[in-house]
Amino acid sequence: MYYSPDTIAFLDGEFVPAAQATCGVYAQSLHYGYAVFEGIRAYATPAGTRIFKDEEHYERLHYSCKAIGLPLPYSVEELTRISYEVLERNGLTDAYIRPLVFAGAPNMSLKAASTSNVLVAVWEWGKYLGDQSLRLTVSPYERPNPKAVPIEAKVAGHYVNSIIASTEAKGRGYDEALLLDMHGHVAEGPGANFFFERDGELVTPPAGSILRGITRNTIIDLAREAGITVTERFFGPEELRTAEAAFMTGTAAEVIGVASVDDVVFERPFQQTIGGMLAQHYQALVTGQSVRTERLEVRA
Repeated sequence: MYYSPDTIAFLDGEFVPAAQATCGVYAQSLHYGYAVFEGIRAYATPAGTRIFKDEEHYERLHYSCKAIGLPLPYSVEELTRISYEVLERNGLTDAYIRPLVFAGAPNMSLKAASTSNVLVAVWEWGKYLGDQSLRLTVSPYERPNPKAVPIEAKVAGHYVNSIIASTEAKGRGYDEALLLDMHGHVAEGPGANFFFERDGELVTPPAGSILRGITRNTIIDLAREAGITVTERFFGPEELRTAEAAFMTGTAAEVIGVASVDDVVFERPFQQTIGGMLAQHYQALVTGQSVRTERLEVRA
């Protein structure tokens, strides 16, 4: 699904066939989830292939490495250049990019690594959560306590929580989970941020127990440029009963509508919501088309 024998990946200074981009079974990252990564998208634009928000993504990768004490020997500029070359070597224009920094040396201790390995892989990947509005359920699993782990770092091990929550929700017939924080506030999905709409305004959870996604930040910027009020605050799932619409954002998912959260159903078609309009603006932005910033008019 992700690669073939001819796929090229970058690993530790070399461009190699994906089958040769391997990790030893005694690697510290394999045993403890001690690694960091990014999810980035490249788009075909009128000006050629462009990686969206490459600087922001690679700055966050550096932050994540620093947060868990994992060395990263490549600059933002070098990682960007490597990413474009991996895309070119694989003949891809619209693609998902996965940089991964991991501790590949044999090490069963719990001490931070003194060296690291850097992988950059690419593949064609449609919208992760599809195109249809999602049926969510509040998960019995909470987001990790931000005093226990650095939540703002995109750490591989954190996604065990995401896998468990998503699998549990789908096992009960839903499309995806919605996780709360340790205080019962809505946090985010397993791999996407959450917004709801009410009275022409947007509300989204603040920093604390969420990963402030780069797509999330882009949507907030687009909304405010269009004259839409966006409030970042805590709220519980019961407040969604007064919401008119909701959506989720993420690099892999892009912008996708939410049809319901458990028994709370949002009746308005996603295309007629603020989220739906912002989704159009987002697609125009990432594909290099013109983006109007006048106030969005959404049908009631």
